[in-house]
Amino acid sequence: MSLLVVGLNHRTAPVDVRERIVFDAARLPQALASLSALAGVEEAAIVSTCNRTELYCAAAGAAAPLAGWLAAESGAPLDDCLYRIEGEEAVRHVFAVAAGLDSMILGEPQILGQLKDAYRAAQQAGTAGPLLNRLFQQTFAVAKQVRTETAIGANAVSVASAGIQLARRIFANFDRHTALLVGAGEMIELSARHLHAQRIGRLIIANRSLARAERIADGLQASAILLDAIDAHLPQADIVISSTARPGHVITLAAVQAALGVRRHRPMFMLDIAVPRDIDPAVAALEDVYLYTIDDLRQVVDVNLKARQEEAAEARRIIEHDAARFMAGLRVQDAVPMIRELRGQAEVVRAQTLEQARRLLAAGHPPGEVLEFLAGTLTNRLLHAPSTALRDAAESGDPGLAQAAARLFRTGRDGQ
Repeated sequence: MSLLVVGLNHRTAPVDVRERIVFDAARLPQALASLSALAGVEEAAIVSTCNRTELYCAAAGAAAPLAGWLAAESGAPLDDCLYRIEGEEAVRHVFAVAAGLDSMILGEPQILGQLKDAYRAAQQAGTAGPLLNRLFQQTFAVAKQVRTETAIGANAVSVASAGIQLARRIFANFDRHTALLVGAGEMIELSARHLHAQRIGRLIIANRSLARAERIADGLQASAILLDAIDAHLPQADIVISSTARPGHVITLAAVQAALGVRRHRPMFMLDIAVPRDIDPAVAALEDVYLYTIDDLRQVVDVNLKARQEEAAEARRIIEHDAARFMAGLRVQDAVPMIRELRGQAEVVRAQTLEQARRLLAAGHPPGEVLEFLAGTLTNRLLHAPSTALRDAAESGDPGLAQAAARLFRTGRDGQ
């Protein structure tokens, strides 16, 4: 039985393929039952996110049945998108995923929580056994070690998170401030979530479609307004992030000047991540305004990404070391039944020989003679089977067994 990983991710499959093979919480228990019922599959877990779907299985045999099962679940061929990994390489892969080295954003921490959810689901479904239990526990330990010993997650490498990092230079405590986000695309949604996580005091989402603004605001304790209401809310905004697809300036120089008059020299952080720009560039010349553009953010992201890549090299060293140690532990576990059987056989021989020695003593034989009998008989009986096997191997021209015996019993040059 070995560890197999079969799956696809953002590097191997486009989004229209990935979205066909997502296992949500409601679908997961049935999928785990179906997967573990495949011939040769003894343990199974499924990791499914927007960027990856992977099967982690303890199985006997090839990965082909797993790939076929995944294709059947998606309803479409996946041969060009799937990767199949086995053994120590699979262990390294799982460790790298947990550490954020295989993510779209290098070093992102969310995937670790998603792995924990996947493991919990496999436990609840009864499809996680000794191998997966050991693998996931070690995976979580390795991810913690990487986070502790490297700074792989220390610097913002997404446009949204870099923007919030810049805002931190102006406002140390977000809980006393108001943010106005203009637009309803992915960047605005990510910015809203980052600000909410940073405990922003008040959050306002402005968009041409009120329904789309309300969709982002839902669950974030935010307000939704139309674009036409921006000028009225601008004086309240300490942080302004704008990303629309509209031509022309959504936030004009006159509107910002009017807002500053109301604010009485309280600073404004403004971030324009739209192309073409949403905020009139002339705003940058105003006192008490800190205006940044997408180009400023790209410089921050590039510097931070380089720093994360340097940390990733150290993270990979940790993963390589721990994966080798994990596999060594598995090999020791594989040897335990044989060691137990050998010790059991030796114990039977010991007990029989000792009983014979006791009978000799009871019959009046001298103790020295009995000790000689005990030592000689025990030695002969314990070495009879391996000695016979070695003679047979020599006669048949099998030097491998002799070399293995030399290593096992540490004789000759192997015993030095």
